[in-house]
Amino acid sequence: MENSTQTAFRQVEEISTKEERYEPFSWYEKMRKESPVRKDERRGAWDAFDYQSVKYVLETKELFSSNRSKKQEDEQKSPIELSLISIDPPKHTQMRSLVKKAFTPKVMKEWRPRIERIAKQLLDEIDPASEIDIVTQFSYPLPVMVIAEILGVPIEDQSKFKEWSEWVVAGPKDNSPEAIKHLEQNQQRTYHELYVYFKEIISNKREHPEKDIISVLLGAEAQGTVLSEDEIIGFCILLLVAGNETTTNLISNAFYCFTEFPDIYEEILRNPKDILPLAIEEVLRYRSPVQAMSRVAKEDIILGDAQIKAGDIVVAWMGSANRDEQQFEQAGQFNIKRKPNPHLAFGKGIHFCLGAPLARLEAEIAIEEWMKRYPKFEKSSNFSLEPIESTFVYGLKEFKLSVL
Repeated sequence: MENSTQTAFRQVEEISTKEERYEPFSWYEKMRKESPVRKDERRGAWDAFDYQSVKYVLETKELFSSNRSKKQEDEQKSPIELSLISIDPPKHTQMRSLVKKAFTPKVMKEWRPRIERIAKQLLDEIDPASEIDIVTQFSYPLPVMVIAEILGVPIEDQSKFKEWSEWVVAGPKDNSPEAIKHLEQNQQRTYHELYVYFKEIISNKREHPEKDIISVLLGAEAQGTVLSEDEIIGFCILLLVAGNETTTNLISNAFYCFTEFPDIYEEILRNPKDILPLAIEEVLRYRSPVQAMSRVAKEDIILGDAQIKAGDIVVAWMGSANRDEQQFEQAGQFNIKRKPNPHLAFGKGIHFCLGAPLARLEAEIAIEEWMKRYPKFEKSSNFSLEPIESTFVYGLKEFKLSVL
């Protein structure tokens, strides 16, 4: 049976081509003006496009649930259905109180030299005389290597991580029954492989605990509640996929913005210490690595002019909210001096992305180290637009650059 997440993130017909997937912003603008909250009968889901509606859906946990599973409380749930992204309080509060310790400012400060080492190592392996694929050679392996260290899993498995991550975030090629079935089968296979993989890792950590987060979770308690093995596996899957995909796309999208706006990039280059953090925030707003999240209405709700029924799926389009002219002055412009910049790229409310400080730190270090090594670059003459085939994750499968 198709779950509500798969229903919500079926292919949206208005953004089905490569160009539309990477440049959906004119469609977003049209929807904000004409139908800021609309029902897409083809997908069986509501879509919220304007900033205030999106923010309301994401932060109002009393009315909108993150538990998109149709299973009852006493039914067996998959690990991903037990992870932070899919549960509501009080369980969400208990689990988040445990795992947030891995992302405190103190821990991030400790991670800086390790991330710098990884970035330099990856740059050492790049041949500047050849065409460079920034995604496969830099923006993808960097967060994978960091997440592998955090989880305490072998970095040699990173090719598996890439394949698994791509299937987890994939959308169907179209809305035909065949395409949806193909996606479901591959996602089920992927979740099974991830489950088996992390079950073995956890078994080893029980016998030989280390300083990684899996070992910490195995030995921790939250308000007297020990996390079950499936809950730990769910967290591992979430961290592996979300940690990789979000940061990879943030870094890749930043480089794309720099090639779009070379004058702005030159400004960053002259004063990276002060300007780069602001530029990263504007990349998060302008080309958000996650474009949408789904929720389920807990009761009958009026959102804008829409009458939403209990149990209806609501997709909050953060990528559209972040371009809302009612919230951001000259929203269609890439402005690295934008203050304040209350974008929703990392969500809002209790499900605000736990790894946001890590993603920001990785992006800052990656771009800093790249600029030191290769300050001048441009799109390769062989560049072709290859966006990720996903409705909600936003980025490039490859991005070819030439160093000048």
